[in-house]
Amino acid sequence: LGRWQEAIKEFEAFALLTDSAEQHPVLADCFRALRRWDDVERIWDELREISPSAALVSEGRLVMAGSLADRGELPKAIALLAKGFKVPSRPQDHHLRRMYALADLYERAGDLSRARSLFRDVATIDPDFVDVVDRVRALG
Repeated sequence: LGRWQEAIKEFEAFALLTDSAEQHPVLADCFRALRRWDDVERIWDELREISPSAALVSEGRLVMAGSLADRGELPKAIALLAKGFKVPSRPQDHHLRRMYALADLYERAGDLSRARSLFRDVATIDPDFVDVVDRVRALG
């Protein structure tokens, strides 16, 4: 609905009341929508520090990488998502989300070979994931 400021208040209240970072990625995404880059980075730093779960940290990483891409810093966004990542033997949804986002960034940066390869990996694991089959077809 675009009511980012109102959402921020609610997510910050949630974090205070529950002492939980469970909604930090969504909070960071609200800050991202408002182009409040320092706040996105602050939330990402908090999330990394407490490292609540692999899925939550991964989601925060996606928001932070998106924030970097929004600012035209594609190499930094790619580095953030690529750092230390390899496809696990039993990929979960957060792995697929990271692979898909990284492939998208590679495509945007003009590295079509890497984008194609990652999109294909996602399609092999889950052909129904978002629009991955269409993305593979588009890249040939």
